[in-house]
Amino acid sequence: MTKILLSLHVLAAVIAVGPVTVAASMFPPAARRAAGPDGDGAGAGAVDTVRLLHRICRVYAGVGVAVPVLGFATASAMGVLGDGWLVTSVALTAAAAGVLVAFVLPRQDELLAQLADHRPVERAGTARLAMFTGLFNLLWATVTVLMIVRPGSTTGA
Repeated sequence: MTKILLSLHVLAAVIAVGPVTVAASMFPPAARRAAGPDGDGAGAGAVDTVRLLHRICRVYAGVGVAVPVLGFATASAMGVLGDGWLVTSVALTAAAAGVLVAFVLPRQDELLAQLADHRPVERAGTARLAMFTGLFNLLWATVTVLMIVRPGSTTGA
């Protein structure tokens, strides 16, 4: 059962977190392109791309709830719920989710509303979003490394 849970956990992480990571990273430059060189709009097609990237982030963030659920089930089956690497990974996962929900998605909403209303988009706004997206990606990369290395584990490297 442990192998099945672990497989589902890893698949959920790849299928859910991967698209959010990529789409969120693509969003700031796509928003800048959609705003046009003078910041006041480039075209409907460019705005549609930004809208699609935002939708990918929202939908797959929802699907991503399966990752920690399956992770806790896997950790419980493996008897590692109290291990330091797991507790750290859970904390970093919560931080990544917090960054996504509190900073990335709302800023995407704001930029998308500006583009849809043909209002100017400031580069500083897309730069801040890129910073929060980078933090989100860094947190997930750290969790991935912890899940692979598992410091102090008898089965880790």
